Amino acid sequence: MLQIGDEVYFSAVFLLVLFGTRSAIGASAVTASIYVFIVMFRFPQVPADQASQVLRPTGLASAGVPVVAHRAGGHDAPENTIAAIREASRNGATGVELDLDFTADGVAVLMHDETVDRTTNGMGAVGTLRLAELRTLDATGKHRLREKFKGERVPTLQEAVEECINHQLTIFFDVKDQPDKAAAALGEMYHKHPVLYNSSIVCSFQPKVIYKMRQADPGVVTALTHRPWSLSRYGDGTPCSMSAWTNYWLGVLDVLLDWAHHHLLWNLCGVSAILMQKDFISLDYVQYWAERGVEVVGCG
Repeated sequence: MLQIGDEVYFSAVFLLVLFGTRSAIGASAVTASIYVFIVMFRFPQVPADQASQVLRPTGLASAGVPVVAHRAGGHDAPENTIAAIREASRNGATGVELDLDFTADGVAVLMHDETVDRTTNGMGAVGTLRLAELRTLDATGKHRLREKFKGERVPTLQEAVEECINHQLTIFFDVKDQPDKAAAALGEMYHKHPVLYNSSIVCSFQPKVIYKMRQADPGVVTALTHRPWSLSRYGDGTPCSMSAWTNYWLGVLDVLLDWAHHHLLWNLCGVSAILMQKDFISLDYVQYWAERGVEVVGCG
């Protein structure tokens, strides 16, 4: 349901439309339409205890604090590989983040980049290679420990999920795009392995990915990933465009996107967490989301 305090934002929408149209009837109709849209098409959050089990699993060995290995633990082994998952478990991680992509023949595999250039000894876009071709590549690429893990292959989603379950690791599925394919592939995993409902979460920068996942299976714990100024600036803070005018408008879009994340998209998708790519997260910010039943998780 909509939260106490949301009436402030609907009032703001009403006033903005009223200012632009000079019509009280038109402003009322637009505001009411937005409200009805959210109420009719939003997904409710999963039960709080289920989300808590995923985000704060019991029996933690790491001083009670969840430790999630980025890209399955790409520092200690080639990223997004079975070897990385095993190393992450051996080093005390409670969970792993897995990046999802698809081959030319539609098989879900682990890969962060759009191409295989950086992480393997091959070249080309993941989406142009069939699984059989991908299997011939060495996934150690230019990794600092490539000699130790020489011959490691790019795993399928199925292989990675089974390995994580064997090690009792929480899985953070990171989906960049292709919402329909991702929802179908992940839905199949949840059907085959019901334990995932209490030990995994689907995350994405793209609200359409999360919405499609909730459509496919409302019982899946989900999260929106958010980085302030993600449209106008890269992760290191440098502008995305050399044009000051373009950056100005991208900045405006960033403000709108930030507002949408905080007051609309989370509610529409019914997420249980916000993954913040930010160095500092204030207690006030955490409290803001806690009042809405959403947990804030800091990530790199």
